[in-house]
Amino acid sequence: MATEAKRPKVDDGSQMDPLQSFLQWCNRVGLVLSSKVCVSKEGTVADYGMLAKDNIEEGEVLFTIPRSALLHQETTKVSALLEKERSCLESSSGWVPLLLALLYEYTSPQSHWKPYLSLWSNFKTLDHPMFWSKEERDRLLKGTGIPEAVDTDLANIQREYTDVVLPFITKHPDLWSPSTHTLDLYTQLVAFVMAYSFQEPQEEEDDEDDEEEKAPNPPMMVPMADMLNHVSNHNANLEFTPDSLKMVCVRPIQKGEEVFNTYGQMANWQLLHMYGFTEPYQSNSNDTVDIPISNLYKVATQGIQSDLDRQLVEEQWEMLSEMMQEKAAFVFGKQGCLTDTELQTVLKVLCMSAEEFSEFKDNEGWEEDDEDDEASLAFSNEGLPGLKASWKWLIHEAARLTLRSYGDEEEQGVKSDQALMEDKAAFKGLSSRQQNALQVRCGQKSILHRLVELTKS
Repeated sequence: MATEAKRPKVDDGSQMDPLQSFLQWCNRVGLVLSSKVCVSKEGTVADYGMLAKDNIEEGEVLFTIPRSALLHQETTKVSALLEKERSCLESSSGWVPLLLALLYEYTSPQSHWKPYLSLWSNFKTLDHPMFWSKEERDRLLKGTGIPEAVDTDLANIQREYTDVVLPFITKHPDLWSPSTHTLDLYTQLVAFVMAYSFQEPQEEEDDEDDEEEKAPNPPMMVPMADMLNHVSNHNANLEFTPDSLKMVCVRPIQKGEEVFNTYGQMANWQLLHMYGFTEPYQSNSNDTVDIPISNLYKVATQGIQSDLDRQLVEEQWEMLSEMMQEKAAFVFGKQGCLTDTELQTVLKVLCMSAEEFSEFKDNEGWEEDDEDDEASLAFSNEGLPGLKASWKWLIHEAARLTLRSYGDEEEQGVKSDQALMEDKAAFKGLSSRQQNALQVRCGQKSILHRLVELTKS
């Protein structure tokens, strides 16, 4: 099985009616679906999915969506107003214009997008951790980083709604109503955008004078493309052209197989946080775990005897804090460290003698050297056992400290979670939330456990 269900279940007594209505709408708006595929609820890993009705060769186009069929702030009925009032809709997320468009279109009986949006008759069936109770998040997902990310999300959503959205919809009572377009509905639509929207890649420009990093393109809803489920080992990919978007087969698909898209290189904790599902941790080649930089600092300060040594570490940490982002973390995947350059910098600084650190400060850093080019190999699974003893010790102890953050015994926690995962009857008896949380924990702990083994002295 490739993945857990991405799609929320719809049980309204007329299961195929919304789908048939949507497919008829697709014909009206010029969305062209290949005769070799069909949208189905049967034979897919989730509620809705796409199946191959015939063998499909690499390069074949599965469907084509005209840009006029995309739902975003420029295609909604309220687009003129959103453009006119753009300056007062700015927010840290950049999603407010799309969310206002969705608030309007989702609740308008005459909406052009009604057959599409009716596929999601109740957004409360989305099962992102933001809809779990705080107690459930903290208990099932402790140590994974998800509870902290969700707390930040919910605070930002409430602030955005209160400070930006509510004043705007109150100002336009002919189009929105605070009693209908509530914070609750707004939060559900945020989850909908997280799970189902697409962002067009930035165009690459060879403009050396333009040093400012461009803001990412805003998200948009792409009917039909969002029917496809995700696996890391996908067989289709969405391509953007000036006139349309096309889902293209990237490797042969056999008759009866499901068509899978990809959301990018997503670890299980990211999939659960943003989409509400996970892949079986052993099959997700993109699984990762974070080791907070603060854990390396805690390890570096262990067992310090003299005031001079403590002062040195404090000064080193202060410099690193200025160099690194707040709450920085080192990302480890199945093959080693994915943030190797940053990890190398921290290890170099924390392992400097007082004389080396003084020289480092005087020179305002170091010159680029060959070691930087070799960081990727040095911090791979193959290279980790050969690191300097002082570096290995820091990584080893930081990994152990991170393992303890899951709230159970370091070694026993890894074994008990994996034993539960391998017991098919026991795993099947868990709720979907418990299963997803277990997939995340197992994936992260297995990477940390391997790291501990690779860095043993």
